[in-house]
Amino acid sequence: MTDRREITLEVGTLEFTFTLTPQDVTKYFNTLTPTNKVSPANNLLVTTVGQADRAALKQILANPVLTMQLAGTVLEEYAPDVEIIVKKPLSTPND
Repeated sequence: MTDRREITLEVGTLEFTFTLTPQDVTKYFNTLTPTNKVSPANNLLVTTVGQADRAALKQILANPVLTMQLAGTVLEEYAPDVEIIVKKPLSTPND
């Protein structure tokens, strides 16, 4: 996986292209708190969208639910496609 990824989303009739780096994602996760989730998501989207798309994006980010949906979609797409398996410990009989 490359460090920098372009992700394009269609939202209704609008199209937005986001360019994410590991630093962008790390900053997002580091700013999340139990009482502050929408603002970091908004900042991630606004700072990584193409300059030409920024004004249109800001208009639709007035809805906090849509902000969280878009950020979640961008982060899900950014994540590498890796299979992760949790191995359960073998149970041992009690002596």
